Amino acid sequence: MTQTPTAQPPARGQARAQFTVPATHPMVSLLGSGDALLRVIEKAFPAVDIHVRGNEVNAVGEAVEVALVQRLFDEMMLVLRTGQPMTEDAVERSIAMLRASGNGEADGQETPADVLTQNILSSRGRTIRPKTLNQKRYVDAIDKHTIVFGIGPAGTGKTYLAMAKAVQALQAKQVSRIILTRPAVEAGERLGFLPGTLYDKIDPYLRPLYDALHDMLDPDSIPKLMASGTIEVAPLAYMRGRTLNDAFIILDEAQNTSPEQMKMFLTRLGFESKIVITGDVTQVDLPSGTKSGLRQVQEILEGLDDVHFSRLTSQDVVRHKLVGRIVDAYEKYDSENGTENGTHKGARDKRK
Repeated sequence: MTQTPTAQPPARGQARAQFTVPATHPMVSLLGSGDALLRVIEKAFPAVDIHVRGNEVNAVGEAVEVALVQRLFDEMMLVLRTGQPMTEDAVERSIAMLRASGNGEADGQETPADVLTQNILSSRGRTIRPKTLNQKRYVDAIDKHTIVFGIGPAGTGKTYLAMAKAVQALQAKQVSRIILTRPAVEAGERLGFLPGTLYDKIDPYLRPLYDALHDMLDPDSIPKLMASGTIEVAPLAYMRGRTLNDAFIILDEAQNTSPEQMKMFLTRLGFESKIVITGDVTQVDLPSGTKSGLRQVQEILEGLDDVHFSRLTSQDVVRHKLVGRIVDAYEKYDSENGTENGTHKGARDKRK
């Protein structure tokens, strides 16, 4: 696709671009069923008039916006050439990445096509891949570093992408086992009042890890892998005193570790192993007066060789769009009112 000059000079500050879509790609793949993708683009670029005729797309408007539209269609074509369909969500995320790059808010050379076509794991008829630039950088950091921290709000894929990388590493025989762990913190409930055995009491805290495993592996194989020790899911307390060799280890909900627990966990690292630690420092459930180990470790290990901190934001939320807006609304409220998670810190500490 190349920008072509118009027969008549456009008005000052305006430009015209024409895109020709190869006949091998049906226009519906680029514009969406019922022009759904085209409507997303038109809504995002109100200063640009976009017209489609046959396999040609014309865009006229502000020069800067037309250039972004041209880049967007180029990126969409690169994605489509890989055989991956474009979705409304993918178009919206591509536009956000291009705008950030054009405004100088993004560093690096990654393009939307680089992000959207990076496959991590294919399982049970679906492919797991990053959906945002920060997610791609998080995944790349896991490849490059021995210890990676994924820090960000709910719904940013911190744990899910780490799990996908762990399964990928196991299948590629880069490690011989996966170890998944979480602190069993009493988030408003008391473990002692829950029914059943110790395992029954702890199991709800580990359930999200099991759910992710079921998305990525044949459910019938999981009990066998766990029975053989190839996959281990256990509370953080069970890590004490161990050295974990040849393993991909994930610590989830790390904001609920104490500084002592975080140090204990990090020093479990053995040979040929990799650690990914995930958490959201805005959702700490520790008793009042206990500092979060995830908050403290950033002060201690930031800049240490082979340790990387990936920070995700509300822009990386891949759940319902409303989740990202909720995260932003809480952050705005907290900054304006000196609160934490919408609650005055003094009252929150008193309640605990």
